Amino acid sequence: MIATDSPSAASDTGAGQRRGFGIDVGGSGVKGGIVDLDTGLLIGDRFKLETPQPATPEAVSQTVAAVVREFGWTEKVGVTYPGVVTDGIVRTAANVDKGWIGCNASEFYSKALDGQPVTVLNDADAAGLAEEKFGAGRDNTGVIVLLTFGTGIGSAVIHNGVLLPNTEFGHLEVGGKEAEHRAASSVKERKDWSYARWTQEVTKVLVAIENAIWPDLFIAGGGISRKADKWIPLLKNRTPVVAAALQNTAGIVGAAMAAEVDVTSTA
Repeated sequence: MIATDSPSAASDTGAGQRRGFGIDVGGSGVKGGIVDLDTGLLIGDRFKLETPQPATPEAVSQTVAAVVREFGWTEKVGVTYPGVVTDGIVRTAANVDKGWIGCNASEFYSKALDGQPVTVLNDADAAGLAEEKFGAGRDNTGVIVLLTFGTGIGSAVIHNGVLLPNTEFGHLEVGGKEAEHRAASSVKERKDWSYARWTQEVTKVLVAIENAIWPDLFIAGGGISRKADKWIPLLKNRTPVVAAALQNTAGIVGAAMAAEVDVTSTA
């Protein structure tokens, strides 16, 4: 659905409301919306188009541009990507079209948007930024780790509001196997595991991360976090684990936040 109160191109309104625009690129859909950067809430409805197949840089950039144009937005844009991104350049493509590797995604998107500035960041990093400031981590300090459980496992690490980008804990070796091959929610579905059986594997992953960086809080995201009451109480690790609060809007909100301050820059 198109936003019902599509704003002017300005990212600051006369009332002082700071607005941003974020797009979350997923395997099935490209969704975007206008974000109140002071509250983390969407302004109006989000708009979603199907992710093109094959999801090449050229095809996805045109879809992203179509989403932005639905809102008449002409300022900065933030866009998520499911892999490592540094200085706008895609470095990995574990679960997406390999044509992304080495692509300057920021330039691709900017060209499709007639020169609008675009920041591209890891999708879990975007969700982590949003959850830390506006969601499940907003009343916490110290080291917060967001893990998104889905086809793979995405991760974000935030220390007192500062993001450490591109952590990729889903590829951490745990007991001789990559973490996401052990404990992604897709593994639970494929093997038809109970929550009790699956959380044994999730616990192993959490303990491995705990032993490496000693976080103060884990936030569990991804679709399976909607049923957090069925499995989070079964975990046996030492660090508190809470469910993500923003759900489907976290990527959009975090992308809009990153467009204001590029968290992927290595400069």
